Amino acid sequence: MSAETKPPSGPKTRSAITPEFIEENLKNFIRSEGRRYLQDPNITSVGIGYKKKDGEDTGEIAIQFTVGRKAAPEALAAMGTELIPAVIMVDGVEVPTDVIQRRFEPDFKVVAETASNPRKIRRDPVVPGISVSHVAGSAGTIGCIVYDQQDGTPYVLSNWHVLHGPTGAIGDTIVQPGPYDDNRVQYNRLGKLVRSYLGVAGDCALASLEDRGFDPTVLELGVRVEKLGEAELGDKVVKSGRTTAVTHGMVTRIHTLTKLNYGPPVGEQTVGGFEIGLDPDYPIDQGEVSMGGDSGSVWLFKDAHGQVTTVMAGLHFAGEGPGNPDEYAVAAYPASVFEKLAVVPKPVTVLQAGGRDQGFAPDFLRQRVDLPRLSAGLAAEVHRLDGSDVIHYTHFSLALSCTRRLAFWVAWNIDGSSLRKLSRKGLKFVFDPRIPAALQVGDTVYADNRLDRGHIARRADLLWGSEAAARQANKDSFFFTNITPQMDNFNQSSLGGLWGRLEDAVFAEVDVEDVRVSVIGGPVFHDDDREFRGVKIPREFYKLLAYVENGQLQARAFLLTQSLDQLELLDLKEFKVYQVTLAELEQRSGLIFPEALKTADGFAAHLAAVPEAAAVREPLTSLESIVW
Repeated sequence: MSAETKPPSGPKTRSAITPEFIEENLKNFIRSEGRRYLQDPNITSVGIGYKKKDGEDTGEIAIQFTVGRKAAPEALAAMGTELIPAVIMVDGVEVPTDVIQRRFEPDFKVVAETASNPRKIRRDPVVPGISVSHVAGSAGTIGCIVYDQQDGTPYVLSNWHVLHGPTGAIGDTIVQPGPYDDNRVQYNRLGKLVRSYLGVAGDCALASLEDRGFDPTVLELGVRVEKLGEAELGDKVVKSGRTTAVTHGMVTRIHTLTKLNYGPPVGEQTVGGFEIGLDPDYPIDQGEVSMGGDSGSVWLFKDAHGQVTTVMAGLHFAGEGPGNPDEYAVAAYPASVFEKLAVVPKPVTVLQAGGRDQGFAPDFLRQRVDLPRLSAGLAAEVHRLDGSDVIHYTHFSLALSCTRRLAFWVAWNIDGSSLRKLSRKGLKFVFDPRIPAALQVGDTVYADNRLDRGHIARRADLLWGSEAAARQANKDSFFFTNITPQMDNFNQSSLGGLWGRLEDAVFAEVDVEDVRVSVIGGPVFHDDDREFRGVKIPREFYKLLAYVENGQLQARAFLLTQSLDQLELLDLKEFKVYQVTLAELEQRSGLIFPEALKTADGFAAHLAAVPEAAAVREPLTSLESIVW
């Protein structure tokens, strides 16, 4: 790798490498340029650390590279690698480099052992620091108990390669202990894989707690994770792992990118985090800060007196490979992990009254999806509850028209990984007591005819999360504010229910990230909608599906037209479903969608690229006709 050319005016002195320079300039350099260096096959990681001389820290900040093998300059070409420069210019400052022979492997390979211990047996309740794994895996470690940031559901936190792995899938069985420690997997079921992530932000995953109780106190450390911190050079940390139990370490590099091979079909991946070496105050018999099976352990900070704190420093995901002279580990930053998995370290208070102060979550997809706005004409007709245009329920929100007495729009979140099957037995359609009954369309319009009470937010879509939240969502879905008059074969129309299966189709046809989808839907109001029993019956409905695929927000919109020409006889002539652009949906509905969704409109991009598709717009004939 070649160094940057020095500017004519000369570089700034190394005294310019202040803590602020490290946090801003050097951190950004690693993030922006680190992957370029990792393309070199001999470089295994790059981060910020103290330059070493004769194995001892010099106290001088350096950009520290680890390599698989150190060699003389004349031998580098034969190895397919290049010389790392002695100095790299970063924003006009000379920063020295340091090159160390070191490589890393994910800490999920385990070695044969002659005796078991309490960390490797089935436990109820489960605690952090014990064996866990995907049902087809070997053994890793339960790091800590975390909680869903929306509904407070508790989960087990560990690594992607422990709970998911190259061949796993969301919904797979998770066992405790891992199969390597006890192959009676049916007896040892803990729950299922709920969410996972592997990338620069970390190597992390969540498992549900379905067949076991839990105690969040970390085994042998006597504390539970309550806060998240960010490691700095020299910080003292401690972990509790399945294989090496309690070990003490010291942060030796920060803002580090590590290249790891996870095996086929995933292969080589770059994971961000920081590096941990042995704490010289705590010598270890075999000199190991971690070993195979410790993956998923949580590193906790120690205070100035050496006491373990409740502050999480990192999520352990790899240790140094065999044949290396020193002992190091790497861990992901907790803030990045918790953000990716949408969890918090302490239990959250689940809102009462149906969770209606919660409603639709704009950040549900980890890429913000804001609610639509109403055009000036529609905004004048909206009902305001407690000063707000938006009315919240469990897992969904809506805006209500005072004149039409139906929702302008309903927005809801679907967590496909935690959907529950609950009966609707005993549930009745009811008025929302917070809203005047005169502003809601009740049972009168549905009596003795073919009009059905049609859910806008599908009942099945809302039944996720904790048992309590799912049951409340089940009840909330039956408020008349979430209902529109629909013909009795509404969802059976369009080739066997295509309209009613759009949400299911996106999960089946697209690799939806985190198995999460956000939906916005409702009726399209027209001035010439036919009136029946004092209610104008919508003849068109729309749905907008938002999801993340390959890290990119995607949005797809659909329109269903309902012909009610012979309304007096309620004689249904036809339903047709069309895929439309968000711009077309805005024009038709009077809603204004956020720019992020319009930018994510892949169907609009498709029409722009294939003009003939826009010229003749045919109704959808099957789910396979959808442009995802």
